[in-house]
Amino acid sequence: MAFRVVIVGRPNVGKSTLFNRLVGRRMAIVDPTPGVTRDWRRGKARLGPLRFEAIDTAGLEEANPDSLTGRMQDQTRRAIERADAILLVIDARSGLTPLDEHFARSIRRLGIPVVLVANKAEARGSGAGVAEGHALGLGEPVAVSAEHGLGMDALYETLAPLVEAGGKGRTEPGDGEKPEGSGALSLAIVGRPNVGKSTLVNRLLGEERVVTSPEPGTTRDSVTTTWTWRGQEVRLVDTAGMRRRARVTAALERHSVADARRALDLAQVVVLVIDATRPFDRQDLTIAAMVADEGRAPVVAVNKWDLVEDRAAVLAAVRHAIDHGLPDVRGVPVVTFSALTGRGVDKLMPAVAAAFAAWNRRITTGRLNRWLEVAVTEHPPPIVKGRRIKLRYATQIKSRPPTIALFGNRPDALPDSYRRYLVGRLREAFKLPGVPVHLVMRRAENPYAERRA
Repeated sequence: MAFRVVIVGRPNVGKSTLFNRLVGRRMAIVDPTPGVTRDWRRGKARLGPLRFEAIDTAGLEEANPDSLTGRMQDQTRRAIERADAILLVIDARSGLTPLDEHFARSIRRLGIPVVLVANKAEARGSGAGVAEGHALGLGEPVAVSAEHGLGMDALYETLAPLVEAGGKGRTEPGDGEKPEGSGALSLAIVGRPNVGKSTLVNRLLGEERVVTSPEPGTTRDSVTTTWTWRGQEVRLVDTAGMRRRARVTAALERHSVADARRALDLAQVVVLVIDATRPFDRQDLTIAAMVADEGRAPVVAVNKWDLVEDRAAVLAAVRHAIDHGLPDVRGVPVVTFSALTGRGVDKLMPAVAAAFAAWNRRITTGRLNRWLEVAVTEHPPPIVKGRRIKLRYATQIKSRPPTIALFGNRPDALPDSYRRYLVGRLREAFKLPGVPVHLVMRRAENPYAERRA
């Protein structure tokens, strides 16, 4: 019997959207009108290598048992009785409501493992709503956007131990692949069409695992393969080429690009392959910005290096485009090679491993606060409206990517230029080149009021 994960929450928080995201297709009707879902619906779900049964339910609300709404709630209760784990969904945009608190108390009494999911976290100002979720006493909220596929890697990391401990979940391989353990490094290969992504994958694996052709768009579905590099299990995903949205017209290509973006959502490290004969056009920067916005660890792979004559000029142009177009990932590793001949490809995986290590880096609170003292002494925060901004304390609240909470007296007043200064000093002091570094500003007397830089 499959491990059952039941999705619950008050009406219109995005349960059906999350359900569709997990099962990988539009099984449940999604509409802004509350109460569209009435009967609970089940589907085979996958989240990275996890396989389980997801159940979508009607919105939790207080109702007369004899009414239609009451009968809907009875269906939800029956689904919960079958649950091995529960995803309680709240709306990060609107924050907690008394109904959220009421049903959280009821669910806690059941003794079933509960994961708190703060949906719609892509919206500006949603950080406060995510932080409010701590008040429900269900642990750290997992911030996601089910509509846009954001935060699925964090949900996987939270849900995987429950599925594995339950003994009913499965980790299934792809076609002819070995099982994918939770310790695998998830690596996505992305880029424009015809830059050599599939050729690179075949070269890394040492076999013709995916079809290659000079014709752009040969790869349509994302192809996943698991292999081992220097003792590290790697889950490698080859994706379809991403063209500019205005040029994507055919339905099949739209689905292929969407599939590539889903692979990016679940990746830890993303290799952006570019063509050395026409390096860094606008679409390359767009894809790189997407990788950075997702909080993934990027590596830039310059393919077809054997066709370049003035290599110094091309490399300088690539580095200039990255540093000026993507300041949030300044220092990203750049590897040059020819996937066709294999020359230089051996430099790629060490760069991937280094990026993965930086993305996972943990910094002790003591070291952070010694760094903060030096940083503010050498360049004090500015005076805004006649008052000095004081930064008092720093601590790392998560990795993947490194996220630092900075406590001060006026966090909202800190200029963006000073935040960029602090992030730059963090990269330099703790060897974090090329990975996104998130700085979360919090008021010292209220650690749950936050703003992401």
